[in-house]
Amino acid sequence: MPHASPAVVLDRVTFTWPDGTVALDDVSGAFAAVRTGLIGRNGSGKSTLLGRIAGTRVPASGTVFRSGTVDVMPQRLTADTRVAALLGVDAALDAVRAISSGDVDQRHFDAVGDDWDIEARATAALAEAGLPEDALDRRVGALSGGEAVLAALVGVRLRGAPIALLDEPTNNLDRDARARVHDLVRSWRGTLVVVSHDTALLELMDETAELYASSLSTFGGAYSAWRAAHEEQQAAARQAEAAARQQVRREKRDRIHQEQVLATRAAIGRKSAADRRAPKIVLGEKKRAAQASAGRLRVEARDKEAEARAVLDATERRVRDDEPVHIELPDPDVAAGRRIATIGDRERSWTVQGPERVALIGPNGAGKTTLLERLVAGGTGTPAGGLAVDGVHNSASTAAGGPDGPLRRSCADATAHTDRIGYLSQRIDLLDEQATPLENLRRAAPGVGDVELRNRLARFLLRGDTVLRPVSALSGGERFRLALACLVMADPPPQLLVLDEPTNNLDLDTVDQLVAALAAFRGAVVLVSHDDGFLERIRPHLVLELREGVLTEMRFE
Repeated sequence: MPHASPAVVLDRVTFTWPDGTVALDDVSGAFAAVRTGLIGRNGSGKSTLLGRIAGTRVPASGTVFRSGTVDVMPQRLTADTRVAALLGVDAALDAVRAISSGDVDQRHFDAVGDDWDIEARATAALAEAGLPEDALDRRVGALSGGEAVLAALVGVRLRGAPIALLDEPTNNLDRDARARVHDLVRSWRGTLVVVSHDTALLELMDETAELYASSLSTFGGAYSAWRAAHEEQQAAARQAEAAARQQVRREKRDRIHQEQVLATRAAIGRKSAADRRAPKIVLGEKKRAAQASAGRLRVEARDKEAEARAVLDATERRVRDDEPVHIELPDPDVAAGRRIATIGDRERSWTVQGPERVALIGPNGAGKTTLLERLVAGGTGTPAGGLAVDGVHNSASTAAGGPDGPLRRSCADATAHTDRIGYLSQRIDLLDEQATPLENLRRAAPGVGDVELRNRLARFLLRGDTVLRPVSALSGGERFRLALACLVMADPPPQLLVLDEPTNNLDLDTVDQLVAALAAFRGAVVLVSHDDGFLERIRPHLVLELREGVLTEMRFE
């Protein structure tokens, strides 16, 4: 692909939160007028950078150039919002309808402008995304979560701003909805910047940009090509670092050897001078010449060692030493074959034993989260890890279409046969938003001292002032790591892990750690996920699909 002209240029952009935390530090770079996937570790500042491009974040310093107007897909959708308003066509739509009904007020004609076919175009755009014909006049709250996200995405595309920004657009979407998002992105016109950990979506990008340590770099290719190039660069950098380190050792040995040789020569010279009867002026001249020669040799040796160290410093900066999250799930001491939970509907039931992994899949709105909450609430005691909340049935009643949703109309249910349950909610809403990470973890492990609590949080890359900030100020990945830390600290450890979309908001390195931790966990795991790549890696023993309140055993491919 020929190089495209930049649509967004950032020049030394810095952004600082009100508490003094630096989110972006002197970031410079550019986004071309193509589809770009923006990647980076949790907390690197990706969402903040999008906000700065959109103009919703005022920087402490620096400038942003935009070649056109910017549109952003909203991350939080208000349930009472009319879909037509979400698409930005409500004024023109209502005006066309008013004129059609006989109201010839000039205000209606002004609102319509040239958009006389707005209803047909909006309906067609919604239909292309798989949304029903009457969605235009519905409220967002009447749509499933996936349908609402698709409607918001359709709105961005329909408004046609030259620059569009999407932040994790496929989070919480089922397979069908993800496929529709992918289709929309494939045919996108204009500049598109997408923050995502969805590798399938990132494969549709023309370029990949990485935000790392406040440095923005761009690669001309999709994520897999970027990953291959990145790994190749890191391998070369590590090889260069090893060679530079060896050169430093060699130059240091040469310098030390040179010092020894010069010391020996000096001792011989002093002895020779004492034995000779030459004039003092001659002996002094020889001594000065020897000292000058030794000085030159010392300077040369030191310069060579210093040059080698400078090369080593440069190569070390090229090698990344990112500290990974250390997720080590405790041993729950579950005997193989022990019955941990039962999941079933009116037709049949399935027993979950330790150590088995059960994946629950199905479309948005089918009631998967409700089933997980029933499983947690149906245990023989209080869930472990300090993550249980009172009234879990009340929160469940809002899922699956409310009290009359498909799960409510069936006999599908789940029961845990243990009181040692670790539950991670999809919404991560079981944490105290106003409390700090340290206070949340102290609630989960009241018998542990603050020093050990800080050490545990550090293993999840939560350290320093971060552990003293309110949870509401943390990124999605930081919040998930905190919730996971609370689960890991449970005493006794959970025998059943119940995970609802655990890879949402996690960077790709942390997903790797989670996969490894689940592989080593000796207890049972029941999880909901729409991330096929993640499910392939954890290799579930059983996959159950929930549709219309009915469970079906599936073969995962």
